[in-house]
Amino acid sequence: MKNIAIVGVGLIGGSLALQCRKKGIASHIIGVDNNATHSTEAVALKLVDEIQSLEDAVQHADAIVLAVPMNALVKLLPTVLDMVNNQIVIDMGSTKSILTEAVKNHPKRGRFVASHPMWGTEYSGPSAAVDGAFENKAVILCDTENSDAYAVDYAKELYTKLNMHIIEMNAIDHDLHAAYVSHISHITSFALANTVLEKEREDKAIFEMASAGFESTVRLAKSNPDMWAPIFMQNKDNVLDVLNEHISQLRKFKSCLEKENWDYLKELMSQANQIRRIIQ
Repeated sequence: MKNIAIVGVGLIGGSLALQCRKKGIASHIIGVDNNATHSTEAVALKLVDEIQSLEDAVQHADAIVLAVPMNALVKLLPTVLDMVNNQIVIDMGSTKSILTEAVKNHPKRGRFVASHPMWGTEYSGPSAAVDGAFENKAVILCDTENSDAYAVDYAKELYTKLNMHIIEMNAIDHDLHAAYVSHISHITSFALANTVLEKEREDKAIFEMASAGFESTVRLAKSNPDMWAPIFMQNKDNVLDVLNEHISQLRKFKSCLEKENWDYLKELMSQANQIRRIIQ
């Protein structure tokens, strides 16, 4: 398609814009963003060709990609669907059940494809856009049976050109799996950062003594709260489920140390080593 509108030109939307230009996916890229600074940066960095209002962007685009925080997305999607005729609408949000439920009876539901590219960094804003983002990562397409065939075909073509591995599943299953492989990682990182900041009062000591292992574990704590708080809220039940299991596992390690049960401690770590079967 010639014209693509990207609503939200931060990390995800900006990185998508870079790839759309680099791979020739769109000849003209329109940006939409309520943040005036982000709008200026997106044009200056040549992520987008121009900034337009939402109404103008929808009118001038062949496809509209929504890359805004989840709390805004749930309100934005029905509004955008109200505006479209034959245009295709794709979202890039991290939760799906509430979003698909919000438009299940919309007369233009078929124009919409729910997707979740499994990629991101701890940074935000247009300047955080990454050249080569999404390469060899998974993207989840949800409830495709509720989308028009040509819309699904376009979404698959888009993500194939981004060199992503396409997986289809229903929205409920997506949210459950996302809680276990993505959302808990961020909560754990936020909690670990708060633990260290609470107990270690010397910034210099943290900086000088923090190992590479600590840095990689706590990296996600630098993520934008405005993006992640709505994700946790919308996927609350699944996040609570995985969080309860995580707390249970932490208690096992705590008990081993308190009771000096070194054999069971080693057993717990050996069990954890089985993750090598999945992640190299």
